[in-house]
Amino acid sequence: MCGIAGILQPQRTQPATEILLRRMITLLRHRGPDACGIYLDRHIGLAHCRLSIIGIDGGNQPIGNESGDLWIVFNGEIFNYIELRSELLAQGHRFATETDSEVLLHLYEEWGDDCLQRLNGQFAFAIWDARREELFLARDRVGIRPLFYWREPGKLLFASEIKALFADREIPREIDPRALEEIFTFWGNLPPATIFRGVRELPPGSFLRVTNKSCVEKRFWRTPLFAPEERWRGSFAEAAEELRRLLVDAIRLRLRADVPVGAYLSGGLDSSIITALISHHFNREVRTFSMGFGESGYDESRFQTDIAAHLGVRQQRLEIDNAAIGRHLAEVLWHCEKPLLRSSPVPLYLLSGLVRDHGYKVVLSGEGADEVFGGYNIFREAKVRRFWLKNPGSMFRPLLLERLYPYIFTHPARSRSYLRRFFAPQEDAARDPFFSHRVRWENSRKNTTFFSPALQDNSRADSLFAQLAASLPENFAGSDTLAQAQFLEIETFLANYLLSTQGDRVGMAHSVEMRMPFLDHRLIEFGMRLPAHWKIRGMNEKYILKRAFGDMIPAEIVSRPKQPYRAPIHTVILSGRHDYVREMLSEAALLRSGLFDAAKVPYLLKRLSSGKNGCEFQNMALIGILSTQILHQRFVADFPLSIPLAQPDRIIRKGLSRGDFPRAQVGG
Repeated sequence: MCGIAGILQPQRTQPATEILLRRMITLLRHRGPDACGIYLDRHIGLAHCRLSIIGIDGGNQPIGNESGDLWIVFNGEIFNYIELRSELLAQGHRFATETDSEVLLHLYEEWGDDCLQRLNGQFAFAIWDARREELFLARDRVGIRPLFYWREPGKLLFASEIKALFADREIPREIDPRALEEIFTFWGNLPPATIFRGVRELPPGSFLRVTNKSCVEKRFWRTPLFAPEERWRGSFAEAAEELRRLLVDAIRLRLRADVPVGAYLSGGLDSSIITALISHHFNREVRTFSMGFGESGYDESRFQTDIAAHLGVRQQRLEIDNAAIGRHLAEVLWHCEKPLLRSSPVPLYLLSGLVRDHGYKVVLSGEGADEVFGGYNIFREAKVRRFWLKNPGSMFRPLLLERLYPYIFTHPARSRSYLRRFFAPQEDAARDPFFSHRVRWENSRKNTTFFSPALQDNSRADSLFAQLAASLPENFAGSDTLAQAQFLEIETFLANYLLSTQGDRVGMAHSVEMRMPFLDHRLIEFGMRLPAHWKIRGMNEKYILKRAFGDMIPAEIVSRPKQPYRAPIHTVILSGRHDYVREMLSEAALLRSGLFDAAKVPYLLKRLSSGKNGCEFQNMALIGILSTQILHQRFVADFPLSIPLAQPDRIIRKGLSRGDFPRAQVGG
């Protein structure tokens, strides 16, 4: 895994600024500490920092083809690169390295953008076609790896992280109020928006082709919704067997590396299945990494110990207390580059540090199983609410929700009448395309009442929902409730929140690559073809996953109720130990940013500081406000414009004389 950056100036005859490229890649060196390289010609500069995992010797980038008219900088892994390399060799291609990066470059040379359909991987890359003077940017199907860009007439910058774009001092650094409202509604931005005005994120499953005359973006893959005739036609037993085959093969591909590969083991079903399959089929000595919490309500240590003992794998555990979460929140935000509505990324950031401390660069993780096989409560909640909608006057049907959220409905004030008011379907709910997520989103956006008066005056919930509705595929309305809910969860939450703040960013902060077998596109497409009742049987989530792998892991793990991964919030933030909290939430700081109401925020702090637990959404408001304030301070008010410059291991200057460069840039 790596960091990439670049500058395209197609109308200029002078080369891209080497100093700016070095500044950009310096801000990404945590992603790739092993090597650094730059390519320059008259119109473009490419920069790369490398985390060496495959083809360790001789795989430094940028890499060119034999003729030198194609150059690539690549972040990620192409897991089926060995098969693709054999195919390309048979077609006459020749390789100078053993890397998947060079395979990808030759695949593009052979197939153009159609090469993306042939990739099994997690990637973001840029290819410069010097002959056509064309830049090609692409991102993997579900958005595991990030790619951002900023564009103005005659100039485009791209990078793996936004901070590298801000190395260009001409790019304005501003919080976008519309994007902030999106986060306080959907928990993430609607691509291509980011929290910073003018900075765009290439959507998952998309590519961007840029020339002197055009800039064209296109989707090459999207979460599939299948018509009835396209659904799985075999038996349940055959589907379970196919699931086993696909997941084992996805793991096989993701174990390809020239360095040791470990696994995260949370104590839940998904990571237990991944670890069990690694141990059974590939590596009985696999090293696993787990974390425990000081607060018992969040801790799963007992289950981690049980599954590790059952499988006989080596386990490394990190105990995390509230003080550590509060202490590291600000640095996690520097890496995540977006407001958080949960504190969950911080423990994963600390866990990835443990992985790196033990000499590992790669870990497999269970992300994606909940989205693909119906594991989240929001899916079962939608099922119950749809069942309730058939008899709105029923006193008993809504009580099923208490089984989903026992940790919510325990306070005396949260009576059953409150439950009915909170979740009750509206009259037109049956036709609502956002039926499954409407409750979550409408309640999340209540926290926009903490926005400053100026931002509230420009609030536009209707346009946000209209924008999302306009992006839905034509066959969305004809899909069943679970398929619609899965589509919305994958398209609005998975990449835009989960895979960034709890995946790429917290892992790469410590130069650790996470690989996610359940997000192999073959598994996603297979899972979306299955009948809903094979994924959720009654109120039993991930039914087919449990049936397919239940014989490999303890019954206690299979049958335990799903425990959503969460971490404490207000007990961490308002503990009184962290000076930055008081500073960022002070009246002066709130007025400086102009984003939140300096008169309302103190009431929220007083309520949560009084010892009252507060509801989930008040905790979300607290960390959402604090994290936005920290982002404003770090990226808008006090961004480090003077930084030490990375010294590239090599600089490739294509078709340029030394006279084309200022004296200070000659060398390498």
